[in-house]
Amino acid sequence: MGMPSMPELLIVLAIVVLLFGAKKIPELAKGMGKGIKEFKGAMKEEEEKEDVKEIAQSEEKQVETKSEEKKSENA
Repeated sequence: MGMPSMPELLIVLAIVVLLFGAKKIPELAKGMGKGIKEFKGAMKEEEEKEDVKEIAQSEEKQVETKSEEKKSENA
């Protein structure tokens, strides 16, 4: 199965126009665009949270190693 050719795309477009109407199509596209934008924003937000957690964990490890070094120096 390859990519659909131009006549096939035109037939699909005609069916979509008949089902939803010409006025409804821009509204549907706008809604899909907003949904995609919100999804991308949520993905970035999750990545930022993960980055903050990783930074916090690495800082905790550094503090732990420094405190262990001090303890070994005092002993």
